[in-house]
Amino acid sequence: MFSIISTAWSGWLIGMCIKLIYYKIENAALTFGSEIRPILAAQKSRTDVDPMALNLFLRFRYTPSPLTIFQGIRKLAPGTMLVAEKGQCREERWYNFVPAPFATPKKDEEAIAELRHLYKNAVQRHLLSDVPVGILLSGGLDSGLLLALMNEHGNSWPAYTIGYGKSFADDELFDAAETASVLGARHVTIMLDRAEFERSLPRIVECLEEPVAASSIVPMYFVSQRARQDVKVALIGQGPDELFGGYKRHLGIRYGNWWRRLPTGVRSTVGFAVNGLHRNEALKRGAHSLGLENRLTRYQHVFSLAPIETINGLFREDVLPEKDGHELVEYWDALRPQMEHTDELGGFQLLEIRSSLPDELLMYADKLSMAHSLEVRVPYLDRSVVEYAQRLGASFKIRRGTRKWLHRRVCQSYLPLPILKRKKRGFAANVVDEWFRSSLNGTLDDVLLDESSLMFDLLDPKPVRRLLEDHQAGRQDNHKLLFSLVMVEQWLHGIKSNRPQASSPHALRA
Repeated sequence: MFSIISTAWSGWLIGMCIKLIYYKIENAALTFGSEIRPILAAQKSRTDVDPMALNLFLRFRYTPSPLTIFQGIRKLAPGTMLVAEKGQCREERWYNFVPAPFATPKKDEEAIAELRHLYKNAVQRHLLSDVPVGILLSGGLDSGLLLALMNEHGNSWPAYTIGYGKSFADDELFDAAETASVLGARHVTIMLDRAEFERSLPRIVECLEEPVAASSIVPMYFVSQRARQDVKVALIGQGPDELFGGYKRHLGIRYGNWWRRLPTGVRSTVGFAVNGLHRNEALKRGAHSLGLENRLTRYQHVFSLAPIETINGLFREDVLPEKDGHELVEYWDALRPQMEHTDELGGFQLLEIRSSLPDELLMYADKLSMAHSLEVRVPYLDRSVVEYAQRLGASFKIRRGTRKWLHRRVCQSYLPLPILKRKKRGFAANVVDEWFRSSLNGTLDDVLLDESSLMFDLLDPKPVRRLLEDHQAGRQDNHKLLFSLVMVEQWLHGIKSNRPQASSPHALRA
């Protein structure tokens, strides 16, 4: 028997390893590796785009495990393994942690002290290194607390921040500089402009291997490039948003039961009024998705950038298989037992930790940092922290409308009031939106309007053009979906022009 174990994106499960495992089974041969390129290089025939995976990508900005954007190539989901035995291969789950509430409910001060202790120990473990270490610093609470915890084991840490110029409301340079000054870090800044953003997309997409439509991929690439000039390891503050409810969608999930308790007529009236609003797509999706009764279907709709009908309508006729649009729910079914004891918010967060966090955020952070030979570590996603957070009830995460309540209470022990009161900024999202809206003839828009673009082998140009027109006219906020389409086109150009060459894959005969 031969087993390939996915340490896959469970960096928080095993400490520091956050690597995906890709594989393909064809003609009784099993080919696998930590990159897609060697698997493609080992094939004699061309690999096509998987239309269903592309559909899921356009809905969620990433391709959820176990699919990849390539037909027939799969990636092991976090906590799973592939077992090859007696000529057969099967996927099995090896990590089956079932979050259960603590037998004795935690008191506030007890939970604060315990989380602070877990954070301190996690940071200490992740600082172990015989090479220089730094931090990728934003202007927010999470990286600020991380820097403060690092200071218990040293001082004058090099801290790296990227910015876009004074005209952008979400530029974090000033806030990060203030945090670095208060906490005694050596602050290094990197500036990114629109021209460099557009020029850099092709090579960044090549590093990712699959399209990922997070607007922060470009700044992640450049901040990693600069950091590697000084250090070989960098800590980042990824994790508290997913663990403790830091996104706006978590508010909807937390209080969604109130919405579902309203009479159907009231919900319909309010929903109709919400749908008439301009540039409030998140609110529109929330009003619809939070009213759904099936738990996993509800979660899927909350994750989606647009309704299933909208995404399906982007494709040419007869491209998509005849399915009902709930394929992701099928993949999540294996996680139902782990959700047995979770409340509404906890169940949603479990899926984030098992799906969007590893398949999107951690994936691009790892690949874009490793493109510069920089090792990125995520102390907040240490296994001890994650499993503790999953056992806490929703009131420790969102309380009286305050997101990341418990995490914020720990921050109060380390950070001054001005930092604690900062408004959460969307890292690069507003910048990307502005760059789309301000240019009718820019490179990015040309990709969407040119009917010879490669994506239109699968997609219909007319509905794509309507998305762009509605966005530029201010009727809808489509910047996330439009950026996803641009990423698809950039990725298609990359695989067309570059024959994959990489280290030899492992191959086994089944």
